[in-house]
Amino acid sequence: MIYVAEYCHSSLSKDGTSAQHSSIPAMALVVTLLTSLSRLLFVAASPSITPPSQPPGLPSKLLTISNAQVSPDGFNRSCVDTEILKVKNADMMWLRAIVVNGQSPGPLLSGKKGSKFQFNVVNALTDPTMQRGTSVHWHGIFQEGTNYADGPVGVSQCPIAPSQSFLYQFTVNDQAGTFWYHSHFSTQYCDGLRGPLVVYDDNDPQAYLYDVDNEGTVITLSEWYHTPTPSILSLALAPATLINGKGRAVGGPPIPLSVISVEKSKRYRFRLVNMACDVNFMFSIDNHPFLVIEADAQNIIPYKADTVQIFAGQRYSLVVNANQKAGNYRIRALPSAGQGDLPLNYNGGINSAILRYNGAPSVDPTSFQKVHPKLLVESELHPLDNPAAPGAPKHGGADVNINLDIDIDLTTFQYSMNGARFNPPSIPVLLQILSGVKTAQELLPVGSVYTLPRNKVIEITIPGGAPGGPHSFSVVKSAGANAIANYKNPVRRDTANIGDVGSNMTIRFTTDNPGPWFLHCHIDFHLEFGLAVVFAEDPGDTPLTDAPSQAWKGLCPTWDALPPSATAITMVPQ
Repeated sequence: MIYVAEYCHSSLSKDGTSAQHSSIPAMALVVTLLTSLSRLLFVAASPSITPPSQPPGLPSKLLTISNAQVSPDGFNRSCVDTEILKVKNADMMWLRAIVVNGQSPGPLLSGKKGSKFQFNVVNALTDPTMQRGTSVHWHGIFQEGTNYADGPVGVSQCPIAPSQSFLYQFTVNDQAGTFWYHSHFSTQYCDGLRGPLVVYDDNDPQAYLYDVDNEGTVITLSEWYHTPTPSILSLALAPATLINGKGRAVGGPPIPLSVISVEKSKRYRFRLVNMACDVNFMFSIDNHPFLVIEADAQNIIPYKADTVQIFAGQRYSLVVNANQKAGNYRIRALPSAGQGDLPLNYNGGINSAILRYNGAPSVDPTSFQKVHPKLLVESELHPLDNPAAPGAPKHGGADVNINLDIDIDLTTFQYSMNGARFNPPSIPVLLQILSGVKTAQELLPVGSVYTLPRNKVIEITIPGGAPGGPHSFSVVKSAGANAIANYKNPVRRDTANIGDVGSNMTIRFTTDNPGPWFLHCHIDFHLEFGLAVVFAEDPGDTPLTDAPSQAWKGLCPTWDALPPSATAITMVPQ
């Protein structure tokens, strides 16, 4: 899958229902492409600390998707009249969120390189103020031969109906690193269906750089809305930033912040994941610079920085040396947008968590931010192995060159790519292909599906000021009006910022993974409003490489048979 995340606000959904409107500032898009573009060569090394033991074939893990009342920033979601919700025998009802196994964000899922993952997703959703169908996408996983397990509704599957389940099975052969999982149905993950996913490598070539890499070193970032996202019909501005599921709202109560505990003189691999629906964050830790060793599950040459700007869907591994005086240090995540002062400061502990040394008192930090920090620059990142981009080292030096122009209707807030708005088809693209449809002219939605030949180099250019399934790609030209193309050793990743007006972000990948893959904006509100296309790689051979289960084949008939009342959304005041 390819993901694009922009620095603007809008949304598109896979079922075609409207979600929320968006603001139209200068767009700094993030593209994500999740296909098996390149293979990394790993050098044997003894890891300093091993993750929890995982056998090569993991047993099936049950993931129950349900609704629950949560208050990660000290506020319950809006309390509304039962007349609005049509709830009987009650005077008031607190709107709820979506949780995974009772948690929001969802639990850390992990395994080892080479493992077969099995996740039995049970849909126990009942709240009519949010989507009640669901799906799960495993962001960054190549899904070689298992396109049907990729998760995007309308592309690789129909939604899992309420009271039904679906077993996702896939093998992660040649990948390791930091990933995440989230709903890929409308804007559902904004309401809580998201969590981290880590694939550990026993032979990590950079293991000598850190001492600790475990469940306690995963850091997730997200924004939090007090209104269910289907009812956000104006500019989507969150009142709070959550770090590992906790955060303070502007003007809200001083609830306890998330704490990351460290031992002096140890080196920690912090796996940073931006699970936001919209915003990007400026992330830093007071008095603690870091060594960046991974970008989107791709090992990179170690890079020194004080601050990283991390866009929706992106991940970084940051090695931090706990070499300061024992105490409490502020972890900062300043969002690009939000209500009131949220994108402006850290007053009252907003946009914050705590790095706490063992033995330090349990108090909020009083540390200071570095005045002139070194900001990570994407074009300065380089792969640890096999650095060259595929194709000839020149613009247009690929087998297939595609330019994707993005437009927006300022009246309807609908997006289009090359003149076509992506509207999720009722018959998923994969099912269309398996049923014998092969050409772009036949595949639905019309104008949004591009067929690509197998084992060819593809170059995609996306102009900035506008807004990527599974491939990692070489970012041969990063965002920025003055960016210079790099074909020798460009960073590889699966989610990239396309930048403001004047940028011309360019990526390359090789079509070595048959199936339909989604290139889209990873600002979920923009996706909801049509900002996406589908790349159908080698549709002729897709039936030979992808063999969905009978349960997968039953998803669409079960969903289609539901009465309108089972999927209708009840709107609530924003």
